[in-house]
Amino acid sequence: MLVQATNRLRQASARSRSKRLFSRAKAVFPDGTARATVERDPFPIYVQRGEGAYLIDVDGNRFLDLNNTYTTLIHGHGFAPVAEAVVDLLRSGTCFANPTEHEIALAELLTTRIPAMERVRFVNSGTEAVMFAIKAARAFTGRPAIARIEGAYHGAYDWAEAGQGVSPGKDGWEPVSIATPTYRGTPSSVAEEVHLLRFNDVESLEARLRAVSDRIACVIIDPMPSRAGLMHPEPDFIEALSQTARKYGILIIADEVLNLRQGYAGASARYGLNPDLITAGKIIGGGFPIGAIGGREEVMRVFSIEDAKPLLSQGGTFSANPVSMAAGLAAMAAMTPDAFDHLEAMGDRLRAGLSASIARRDARFSVTGAASLFRIHPKRVAPVEYRDAYLSAEEASLMRRMSRHFLELSILLPYGAAACLSTAMVDSDIDLVLTAFDDFLKAEIQSGKERAQ
Repeated sequence: MLVQATNRLRQASARSRSKRLFSRAKAVFPDGTARATVERDPFPIYVQRGEGAYLIDVDGNRFLDLNNTYTTLIHGHGFAPVAEAVVDLLRSGTCFANPTEHEIALAELLTTRIPAMERVRFVNSGTEAVMFAIKAARAFTGRPAIARIEGAYHGAYDWAEAGQGVSPGKDGWEPVSIATPTYRGTPSSVAEEVHLLRFNDVESLEARLRAVSDRIACVIIDPMPSRAGLMHPEPDFIEALSQTARKYGILIIADEVLNLRQGYAGASARYGLNPDLITAGKIIGGGFPIGAIGGREEVMRVFSIEDAKPLLSQGGTFSANPVSMAAGLAAMAAMTPDAFDHLEAMGDRLRAGLSASIARRDARFSVTGAASLFRIHPKRVAPVEYRDAYLSAEEASLMRRMSRHFLELSILLPYGAAACLSTAMVDSDIDLVLTAFDDFLKAEIQSGKERAQ
């Protein structure tokens, strides 16, 4: 413990300018940051620039980036084709009330690749994409309520939030969790119109949806729920969801804002899910704000104004902003099938190496993920649903120690979320992560022995 405390003091000293900037920030932001997702321990690392797979902070420290702006930067930082596309646009205009060819080009790329996207609308964020997808499902079905997977993250729309932070009571988990709002003052009607499902739980799925089928407009599902544990969907769960939704006229929304990076055609195609609507974001913007709602032409027609007033109006001053469109096109065009295969091979090697260290040291850890995504759990058995992945206080402390250990070795490993690879990474970067993890396991085992003496 003394060594860890000494290392933390040394790290804090090496980030003195970040510390000073945080002091300035606390005078203008409610808690010193401009968004709740910024990690601090005890203060954030302020970035000066990015170079490929690495970040350089304001103190000159260099870090391997396994966050990549919450999985957004599939090519890492400063990707030349994106930079060139954006520089060209900066000289000719950055936003217009009129459409541009850039939005058509990106839409053509997405609809060509992703089976579920027959038509597309662009917005400014993943949250906005999910919001409009839910609204579209309501407008199409005429029903108000939604169903969603407990513990999954779908952005900041009130109805999409309810149920993402469920936790066990003093007597443990209830058989069925009740959706609760995420902030005080939310109208009670919000939670009343959100019904929770358990991921990979085939047995309760049909019964839960049947009980409220006349009110459910859609089921929103992340094919591999990131915040809830980054677990693989079971084939029989996907099949049961598809059959039950069809039976009761419920639309399926696949939230692939994060998981679109799982392959050339996205995550739904990978796991055999055929959604009516699909949301995208992050990688399709090349590092600029973006969101997209796509889906079956029949459903997407709710946005149309061709014949009459639309069933659902969707605008937005910066929707289909040409900078995001051009940057996204450059980033996505570079993600060929070979590029996806290369990323997946790196991910397979990393996950296998992490699992090998766990087995060799008989450690109480497991690894989940797919393609370029991975998550380390302080669990001997890999979780298959959110309840399995939920951290006790002791486990949360262990994960915080792991993040600190990685930071001491100049690696930014997200705490309590999915980590990801980028095309800018090379084999030596994978080796660095594997060595850091094995060293952490070794140190934890030794620390445990010392505590037992």
